[in-house]
Amino acid sequence: MRTTLLALCALMCLEGAAQAQVATYYGNEFAGHRTASGERFNPGAMTAAHRTLPFGTRVRVTNSHNGRSVIVRINDRGPFVKGRSIDLSSGAARAIGMGSTASVRIEVLR
Repeated sequence: MRTTLLALCALMCLEGAAQAQVATYYGNEFAGHRTASGERFNPGAMTAAHRTLPFGTRVRVTNSHNGRSVIVRINDRGPFVKGRSIDLSSGAARAIGMGSTASVRIEVLR
């Protein structure tokens, strides 16, 4: 209960506020594996992993280098590498023209 309340508070505080972050992506090697939310990972879907945002949260991720953006749904946990904030599916990374990592702006939509 307490964790849910903290997650909701964090979501309300972050909603609409864009933040500069480092994004990475994960791809085909995890295709079909279960995500933390229980669904099967589809590399072509517009999904992402985030450490704290609730599953189902939609966020706009904008590549700071080229201005391209994509809306993704949080369905997994991660990344677990210091300094990185979000792991995009390879389809989402491709949509914003991202290499292996990118500086991005993350805006929580809902």
